[in-house]
Amino acid sequence: MSELTTPYLAVEIDALERNLVAMAETARARSLSLRPHVKTHKSLEIAARQVEHGATGISVATISEAEVFVSAGFKDVFIAYPLWVDRSRGTRLRSLAERCSLLVGIDSLEGAEALSRNTGRQGGFDVLVEIDSGHHRSGVAPGAAAGLALAAVRAGLSVRGIFTFPGHGYGPGRAVQAAAGEARALALATQGLVSAGCEVGVVSGGSTPTAALSDAGVLSEMRPGVYVFNDAQQLEMGTCVMGDVALSAAATVVSRASGRPVLDAGSKVLGADRPSWASGYGRVVEEPDARVCALSEHHATVAWPESSPLPELGTVLRVVPNHVCSAVNLAEELVVVRGGVVIDHWRVAARGANG
Repeated sequence: MSELTTPYLAVEIDALERNLVAMAETARARSLSLRPHVKTHKSLEIAARQVEHGATGISVATISEAEVFVSAGFKDVFIAYPLWVDRSRGTRLRSLAERCSLLVGIDSLEGAEALSRNTGRQGGFDVLVEIDSGHHRSGVAPGAAAGLALAAVRAGLSVRGIFTFPGHGYGPGRAVQAAAGEARALALATQGLVSAGCEVGVVSGGSTPTAALSDAGVLSEMRPGVYVFNDAQQLEMGTCVMGDVALSAAATVVSRASGRPVLDAGSKVLGADRPSWASGYGRVVEEPDARVCALSEHHATVAWPESSPLPELGTVLRVVPNHVCSAVNLAEELVVVRGGVVIDHWRVAARGANG
């Protein structure tokens, strides 16, 4: 990979393919539909591969992400986000609904009314009520789901089910508890909606750390995203091993003046995410005990183990970002490699599609 100018994001296609196959098999084994979240890769080529492996549709975070993928021919899209819809967004949603099967998230009466008002009653899409299953970010309490669903129906919306994100599963040792909380919350919300006479055709949840623990007796589909690449957070949590990491940032050692290697991939390449439990800002494929210990915009300082010689100036190393979704959104393309040999370039088609 050293013939390319660093820094750049490299995707090892064989690891990517293994990850796609493994998650598809996990979903099938649990009799769950797989609706992967494409905000991780923002790539038309990878989304197409996910569908080829059996994904029933895709999840996105924004209307603009949906527009990119629908324009490319994807026909089943869930905007897994409690949108606040004004007139402009309403027009865009109506256009999307004319071209695909569209689901939209809600988590408040005000949001539901704005959605209905600015798209027109029965706007050609269905909604899912978001449930807070323990992450405490967005979503209503499970016991409040039926009331919101009924209010949404009165506002003219078509309610098709519920969804959640067990984001509290991100952290060492948290996945089991988060998956159990997800199941309890979704089961309680489902019971409430059924008792109120509401349809519950979709019960959507799941994440990369909790995917293998998703309760098939409660959920109907799961929406993992990071699994396609994995990242340093997943390594830290034990969700994957280094051989499962399909994306890394190729970076050159530009300095050793501090006694530590400094690389040319800073926060503008890797992203700056570092949860409190993470042991660094990223990891180095060639030296698993090394950690990116400091980030500037164009510098990554690496804490290198004393037992290993420092890499020479000009050495190209592969850095695994903490949060791969942030890194991809900063890149214009993904350099596709097999065994270090470049075989393709994939555009990050939905880069910056944040609204």
